[in-house]
Amino acid sequence: MKATTQRTLRQYHHYIGVFLAPAILFFAISGAFQTFRLTEEKGWGSTPPSWLVWVAAVHKDQAPPHENPVGPKPAAAADHHDGDDADHHDADHHDDAAPAAEAPQPAKGPSPLPLKIFVVLMAIGLITSTLLGVTIALNNRATRRVSILMLVAGAVLPCVLLWL
Repeated sequence: MKATTQRTLRQYHHYIGVFLAPAILFFAISGAFQTFRLTEEKGWGSTPPSWLVWVAAVHKDQAPPHENPVGPKPAAAADHHDGDDADHHDADHHDDAAPAAEAPQPAKGPSPLPLKIFVVLMAIGLITSTLLGVTIALNNRATRRVSILMLVAGAVLPCVLLWL
């Protein structure tokens, strides 16, 4: 490959990397929080902070959380309701104690903890690598202006698109 082609490819790589750095950081950090379910009550131990719920909604749904969600009721409520209907129809055939015995126990599988630790380490590596890349990009005097513009554009554009 010619030296000019390599230089051009490095430039493209440089600008694309700087442009995507804010999104990479956001998704790596929010993904690390979600790995241990820190964005949910069962992972946090109580109601998670509102900023963490917001971050999780943007990561999972590409939209901020809605104040008053409109739509179908949660699946757990729907399942409970459907089960109630079945119990009413078959009330003559079942004991009150029978439903407790019907719930099957989940199969015991391998622990997800080692993979979760790996995912968090991967997120930390991605964050570190991205921050190092941005530092290197901004220390190059020849491309500093364009790098700053691409970095700002990469941070502002997703925020604008989030609110469209």
